[in-house]
Amino acid sequence: MQELQYLTFQISEELFGLGILYIKEIIEYESVTHVPMMPEYIPGVINLRGNVVPVIDLNMRFYRRKTETNRKTCIIITEIKLENEIVDVGLLVDAVNEVVDIPPESIEEPPSFGSKIRLDFIQGLGKLENKFVIILKVNQILELSEIQAIHETSTNVT
Repeated sequence: MQELQYLTFQISEELFGLGILYIKEIIEYESVTHVPMMPEYIPGVINLRGNVVPVIDLNMRFYRRKTETNRKTCIIITEIKLENEIVDVGLLVDAVNEVVDIPPESIEEPPSFGSKIRLDFIQGLGKLENKFVIILKVNQILELSEIQAIHETSTNVT
C-alpha cells in the first residue's frame, strides 16, 4: 500500500494539502509586480531566477478576501501543464505547515454540502488524527486561459 505525501498549509484558518509531486519549492513572500487587466485573485507576478511566475492569492480565489501578509506568508511554487508545456505558478498562502503522509484509504470524496469553496477545486478530504485536510486539485484552481494570457505576456516581454 502506497502512502501519498502532501504539503499542508493554512488559508483563512483552514488546513489545505497539495501533493508534493506538484511542488517545486517554497519561497518567502516578497512583493509581487502588478499586471494590469488580471483577475483580482492574481495580484501579479514574481521574478524567480529570471522566469516570470504568476502568483495566485488563494484567500482571494477561495474566500474573496486578500491575504494579509506577515512573516509566515509564503509562496508555493507549483507546476501546471498548459497545453504542451509546463508552467510555474506561485500560490500565495497564509503559512506552510508540514509534509504529511495520507494513505489513499484515509481520503474521502469532497462533501457536497457545507464547503465554503467550490467543489471542483477539491480532490478530497484527508483524515489526519483529529482534523481534516482539504486536498486541492492544482490544475482546477487556475483558470488556464488567464494563466495563458500571463504566460504569453511574459514571453513577449523578453
